[in-house]
Amino acid sequence: MSSDMCFSPEASFAGGIIISTIGIATVNKIQKPSQLVFASIPLFFGIQQIAEGFLWLTLPFPEYIGIQKICTYIFLVMAQVLWPAIIPISVILMEENNRKKKTLKILLTLGILLSLYYAFCLLSFNVNPQIMDYHIHYNIDFPKSLRMLAFTTYLIVTIAPLFVSTVKKTHLLGVLMFLSCVVTAIFFRQYLTSVWCFFAALISGVIYWILKDTKRDFIKKYVQTNHLINEEDENLL
Repeated sequence: MSSDMCFSPEASFAGGIIISTIGIATVNKIQKPSQLVFASIPLFFGIQQIAEGFLWLTLPFPEYIGIQKICTYIFLVMAQVLWPAIIPISVILMEENNRKKKTLKILLTLGILLSLYYAFCLLSFNVNPQIMDYHIHYNIDFPKSLRMLAFTTYLIVTIAPLFVSTVKKTHLLGVLMFLSCVVTAIFFRQYLTSVWCFFAALISGVIYWILKDTKRDFIKKYVQTNHLINEEDENLL
């Protein structure tokens, strides 16, 4: 992979539409309300990418500053305020192991605190997106002294829950998310927010596969349970 890899409005729109479609299909795979937030993640990512697609289109034109600001804040609120909380929330809702839930609650608390910090920063400091070398760079005047701490916490609260979870194949999603972050940090460090969110959006399609397998296991267990009940009824007769 080269740092010359280019992004564009077409890539954002295509990625957003594809992931949104997968998100709708994923929501249809849930068997219980506790899976809804997790299933909705690809759909949220799709909306985020579509917002950045409109940002791509309007940035060269100062007369569209209003649309630029709306798209910028939709993207950044989802990237920095929504994800640190929604990832641990989505996992904890599905978790059935009480010991794991305690760990996830700690991660959720950290995620909520980080979300509040980023929300404060977005309200208090200037944000200036620019197209640079076929990427969008978000110039954000957040406190420099806290940037590394905030980023490290962000990694922990958005990736660690996927490894803590006992839900099948969430570990794979965690590995892919971590590797995509490493690749982005190495090759696209200046555009980390935009590029990692793009990769994460595509990777979130794995959630469809996770819930598809969960649904198959649920049906299998349901059939086996009914079979045992029927056998017991026959024995009583």
